[in-house]
Amino acid sequence: MAGSGRIPDTVLADVLHRLSIAIAAGIDLRRAWASEAERVPGRWRPVMQRVAARLAAGDALGEACAATGAMPGVVAGMLMVGDRTGRLAEVLDETAKTLARSMATRRTLRAALVGPAIRLVVAVLAIVVMIVVSGLSRGLDGKPLDFLGLGLTGRGGVMLFLAGLGALAAAVAVAGVAAWKSWRRRGWAWRVGRGLPLIGPAAVAAEAAAWCRAASLAAHAGVSLGETVELASLAAPGFGCDRRRVEDLLRSGRDLPETLAATGRLPRPVIEAVAVGEATGTTAEALDRVADHLDESAVRGFTAAVQTVGFMAWALVACLVATVVIRVVATYARMINDLTRTP
Repeated sequence: MAGSGRIPDTVLADVLHRLSIAIAAGIDLRRAWASEAERVPGRWRPVMQRVAARLAAGDALGEACAATGAMPGVVAGMLMVGDRTGRLAEVLDETAKTLARSMATRRTLRAALVGPAIRLVVAVLAIVVMIVVSGLSRGLDGKPLDFLGLGLTGRGGVMLFLAGLGALAAAVAVAGVAAWKSWRRRGWAWRVGRGLPLIGPAAVAAEAAAWCRAASLAAHAGVSLGETVELASLAAPGFGCDRRRVEDLLRSGRDLPETLAATGRLPRPVIEAVAVGEATGTTAEALDRVADHLDESAVRGFTAAVQTVGFMAWALVACLVATVVIRVVATYARMINDLTRTP
């Protein structure tokens, strides 16, 4: 069904930005959302209308978006923060900016992948050319020369190679889609990905930044510490902390940094930022600053991961060229040696 999925980030960022302006100006949320439903491309209007129906039924914006699956869980969690703290306009604006930063990062990463992709295409074309040349070349025994040592020569070899390559690409695509869905649900891909070099720390930093921003907004609104942790956990499910446990630890006499450390859920930079904020009375501001730092760390990590992929692609092409050169030289050396032995 058209429009049955999540609203894409490019559309969503614009919708949330305009909503923040409308809410700040005092326009009723349901009226503002109905207006946005008319602005979006037709494909996404059914999703917007389902959210509008939930709003008309009395649901808060975050709950309506979560119930209809109109937005990613992180975005819906941020909106719940706005709903519960009464700072919806501010949260809408901050979420729109976060989406814009995320899209800019993805564009940068995609641009960085162009080079590795071109090198891989060149490598595939080089293999195809060598297979064709192998089919056209003949040894002293009249058989095709297998320069690559893969047993693939001529047109039939090319077709077999491309078929195998297509099957591999299809398998990778299927696995990639499954991994992405699991990642968004914080399933096995998330657990495995967090342990990978470069990508893991970057993903953790990005999620921790979302936790900090939500906690900062909640702290600005003056809600209880337990509710602050609960709201931040809605925005960053990967670092979800149980509210009851947090409140029990606080009642036992521990301060907030000790309580968060005891949960074992949050990374050290977040706990240190909370400790500084608690000591200076600027917890919300400290969380804002560490969120910016974590966002930068995430971008650096993902960029480094892409650069690593580029290096691996370059190394693959270099190894292929070296292998082809060595095998061609070895093949002709054997032919010359055989000719010198022929009486």
